[in-house]
Amino acid sequence: MKNKKIGIIQHGCAKNLVDAELMLGILSDAGYQITLDVDDNEVDTVIVNTCSFIMDAEKESIQSIFGMISKGKKIIITGCLPQKHKLELQKLIPEAKGFLGTCDIKDILKVLEEKDSYCVSDVPNYIYPEGVERCQITVGSSSYIKIAEGCNYSCGYCVIPQLRGKYHSRTIENIVDEAKKLADKGVAEIILIAQDTTSYGIDLYGKPALSELLAELNKIEKLSWIRVLYAYPTNFNDDLINAYKTLDKLVKYVDIPLQHSHPDVLKRMRRPVIDYRKFIKKLRDEIPHVAIRTTLIVGYPGETEEEFEHLYNFVSDMKFERLGVFEYSREKNTYSYSLKPQILARVKHKRKDKILKLQKEISKKNNLNFISKQIQCIIEEVHDDGYAIARSYMDAPEVDGLVYIQTEEYLSPAQIVDVTVMGADDYDLVAKL
Repeated sequence: MKNKKIGIIQHGCAKNLVDAELMLGILSDAGYQITLDVDDNEVDTVIVNTCSFIMDAEKESIQSIFGMISKGKKIIITGCLPQKHKLELQKLIPEAKGFLGTCDIKDILKVLEEKDSYCVSDVPNYIYPEGVERCQITVGSSSYIKIAEGCNYSCGYCVIPQLRGKYHSRTIENIVDEAKKLADKGVAEIILIAQDTTSYGIDLYGKPALSELLAELNKIEKLSWIRVLYAYPTNFNDDLINAYKTLDKLVKYVDIPLQHSHPDVLKRMRRPVIDYRKFIKKLRDEIPHVAIRTTLIVGYPGETEEEFEHLYNFVSDMKFERLGVFEYSREKNTYSYSLKPQILARVKHKRKDKILKLQKEISKKNNLNFISKQIQCIIEEVHDDGYAIARSYMDAPEVDGLVYIQTEEYLSPAQIVDVTVMGADDYDLVAKL
């Protein structure tokens, strides 16, 4: 199979994307060609890197698998789905050529080249394969860097510890080395990811060390921006707040999934019960111009109307710059699976829509406040007809808004520019240089 093209279908989060790029890096180094065009006639084998975080994600992954089987492609199923269902998945999809678990990236060549290969660890223990050069399948001004994997928490709704194992940090030296290589390739923004970024370093250095890592990354001359995602609130300490205040390349964007506001729901979720109003106020008082993104879950088992209204009022008062809402997804082998009462689907839909409608109004008002003000943006795309598409420091790729820049000047992707906001809608801005 040497020098044949291998197709890839990628599902799931940015952490899963990095895993896909690591696998493709191993294959590319072994002489294989990589393509995203899975319908290419020269592609007879397709890797489907799956997500299994919630039921809808599983359905999307399974649709891709059977879609490729129906087209006569050989399928290798990787990632969360085989890790979660193990041999059961092998029995359900005997057409698959091979299976690879979340923590078995190093064995991708074996799965590809051996017949009916199955490499899924019984107990997941994710160790980042240092030394593997990622084959990036996303093109743009930004790149994700996985600083840790796994999770030591046991949130009531989450299967991640079962799929990824205990928390493992990479060393500061390895992360900085990867960031330098990306910057040398022209990447302007690195985005740090982990299941929980604020716990970074606890297993290696005996304490949270994200602020130290950020200080080292800030020294990389060719980098323009550093962004941090998935910050767990417990370890968001004063050292980290100080990093946001003092490091010039660390964008003032705090992504901190709070999940809920009511203490009783947080207890049932097995989440930290913190005075989030006080916490958000501290972030805004200490970090000038900070943009705060959070994600919430509605319809968690037992969520009463009173508890939901507590969440609604919390969103109304906090006026988050960015916000996402998920309906609770009932997953087997989680604490919440057996909790009662389970909330009806139509009630979950209604609650989600109500908060999203509120957030839409908040977002529009926030955006209107930027008219005539100057903000910094990173260029994503340049078009010939006098405009460019960019993101402000307040916007992470794919999940947040865009800035449409009117200009006759030459701009290039990854360029950092100052713009003046001329107009705003619910989520996006229009600006000029």
